[in-house]
Amino acid sequence: MQNLGIAITGSGSAVPGTFLDNQGLSELVDTSDEWITTRTGIRQRRLATTSESVTTIGTAASLKALEMAQIEAKDIDLILLATSTPDDLFGSASQIQAELGASKAVAFDLTAACSGFVFGLVTAAQYIRTGVFQNVLLIGADILSRWVDWEDRRTCILFGDGAGAAVLQANQDDHLLGFEIKSDGTLNSSLNLAYTPQQKELREGVSISKGNFANVTMNGKDVYRFAVKRVPEVIDKALFRANLTVEQVDWLLLHQANQRILDAVAERLSIPSEKVISNVANYGNTSAASIPIALDEAVREGKIKTTDTIAASGFGAGLTWGAAIFKWGR
Repeated sequence: MQNLGIAITGSGSAVPGTFLDNQGLSELVDTSDEWITTRTGIRQRRLATTSESVTTIGTAASLKALEMAQIEAKDIDLILLATSTPDDLFGSASQIQAELGASKAVAFDLTAACSGFVFGLVTAAQYIRTGVFQNVLLIGADILSRWVDWEDRRTCILFGDGAGAAVLQANQDDHLLGFEIKSDGTLNSSLNLAYTPQQKELREGVSISKGNFANVTMNGKDVYRFAVKRVPEVIDKALFRANLTVEQVDWLLLHQANQRILDAVAERLSIPSEKVISNVANYGNTSAASIPIALDEAVREGKIKTTDTIAASGFGAGLTWGAAIFKWGR
């Protein structure tokens, strides 16, 4: 009988070696360690140097995930890279494919900002459930330091760089128990990394739009209100689809945007703090990488154990949000 269930069998993560703590950041902009910590819970963030890229850290995280899953790169059928900051606008998944030597794999990028890993998990699952692919490598990687205004204390205090990966494999038992994903483009202006066009005349009467991307802009209050309202709702919907109650959740694994958001969502769901996975203090908001980095650390620290039930939820630009309920391991 063909295995059409899904098991998440390996995880890995990688972050740049360079870090900037709040004290160091206070020398760049008008802020302080106390101001940042009380409002966000962030104490430091990792920043990629010119020798580091989405490809290098994504590859490093992938190798660790493959090793844990006890699978070789040549056996991967699909590589999905969730990123908003590719090294190449045409896509970076194929660059990671080349570095890994995953010659059999189809590789492409997926963009859903900070929801990217959850959206990627749901996308990967469909390929497995339909019998198209057996082994999928899902990566969340972002280098937002490239696109942050380091003179804007509203945004530069929040973001960091990193990569996380997970291996999804066809399995007799389906461990992806339920999911729900959402988008609302009417709220798009709340969080942007927008293209800024500049007119360039090629010849008389013929002009094109030539430009670059602006820095990250965000309405923090709008994003906070959106997150604390929509995330509990989407987790409830995913739990309903999984035929589970919130009491049956072993771990709440949220996008690591802000400790206040993590606390507020947990409180609204009546999930005790000891079940909430948080590493936002060490890395800040790493966008699509935040959930898989936190997952990998919790697995390697022995917190998350085989068959533990995890409620994961991402939320961010788009605006997008989603939740997936899954059991860890086979």
